[in-house]
Amino acid sequence: MGADMSRRVVVTGMGAITPIGLSVEEFWAAVKSGKTGFAPITKFDASEYKCKLAAEVKGFDPKNYMDFKAAKRMEAFCQFAVAASKEAIADAGLDMQQEDPWRVGVAVGSGIGSLQAMEREHSKLLEKGPNRVNPFLVPMMISNMAAGNVSIQFGLKGKSINVVTACATGTNCIGEAFRTIQYGDADVMVAGGAESSISPIGVSGFTALTALSTCEDPSRCSIPFDKERSGFVMGEGAGVVILEELEHARKRGARIYAEVVGYGCFSDAFHITSPAEDGSGAAKAMECAVQDAGAALTDITYINAHGTSTHLNDLFETRAIKLAFGEQASRIRINSTKSMVGHLLGAAGAVEFITCVKELQEGFIHATVGYQIPDEECDLNYCKEPVEEEFTYALTNSLGFGGHNASLLVKKFVE
Repeated sequence: MGADMSRRVVVTGMGAITPIGLSVEEFWAAVKSGKTGFAPITKFDASEYKCKLAAEVKGFDPKNYMDFKAAKRMEAFCQFAVAASKEAIADAGLDMQQEDPWRVGVAVGSGIGSLQAMEREHSKLLEKGPNRVNPFLVPMMISNMAAGNVSIQFGLKGKSINVVTACATGTNCIGEAFRTIQYGDADVMVAGGAESSISPIGVSGFTALTALSTCEDPSRCSIPFDKERSGFVMGEGAGVVILEELEHARKRGARIYAEVVGYGCFSDAFHITSPAEDGSGAAKAMECAVQDAGAALTDITYINAHGTSTHLNDLFETRAIKLAFGEQASRIRINSTKSMVGHLLGAAGAVEFITCVKELQEGFIHATVGYQIPDEECDLNYCKEPVEEEFTYALTNSLGFGGHNASLLVKKFVE
């Protein structure tokens, strides 16, 4: 290791655009009250589609976050990323005039990029021919442009990366940003994920895979760990956090929300969409995140699960928690934020990370909303009701198609 791995990494700012709130404050208030964002799809006519519900971002106006010309050259996933980054940077009180721009990087990922741009231009290609395709198609569609646009909008010249691991994208981006600072390649990283794929091809593709719930009752469509769960509900939005080397944060008098202490990342090498049946990849990621922090497995009392509400994920993730924690698994409080916002795909891990930080700060563990009917095989404590208790560590999991497993361990900050 050519690095000083004793560098501590803290969270100093957060920003979120979600189906239940357009800022961290609004999102968190909704989470605490158990509000859900599920409603009939409005982005296109879904009457012929088996899947009728989604968790759409409502009332978002890009002009509130960037100039009109910049917004016009960005698809929704990039607009969400820039908006959440703007909130996070302001929240952190990060003044780029005072910073060395080469030491401030970006790790904001998107799992898919823009399907909408592709749909639009593909129909143009078929109807009007190749000479009518928008010259901005490529830079608007490719998934790295969330990171690219954040870097450009805020003048961030450090390492800029887009780790794409499907549903684990947000978690991997924050994890790799954490490692970047630990290793000494940056002092500050703007990290997270963004996604906006509620479009005809996105919804039909996930439906064909039988991954999406076709339930039309908003109170029963996304019910992680419940016996009647039938698939996930597509969400959209962005979550962005400011990670910062502790001394750098102290020097500028930053407010510190929490400390990132562990990151574990392993692969199932098993199946393109299903997690490993014994949960071994996810278990290893959890174990490694805890080990990375120098913590003991017995220190963990709370897990923010990937908890997608698909039959396989929730079953195999439950097995993974039992495999990693043994007898202690039954004492751990587990919840799924997807019970309120659905599955934000590449942004899911980032929004769930923000949720963990808020929960640690306030000693509040949110309910898995809608969870009613226990499943014999999912027999852990999934927080049917919210819990108010002080706790020290939050472990958050993401499992992506392709067998990507990532876990982050966040700790309440102590000097």
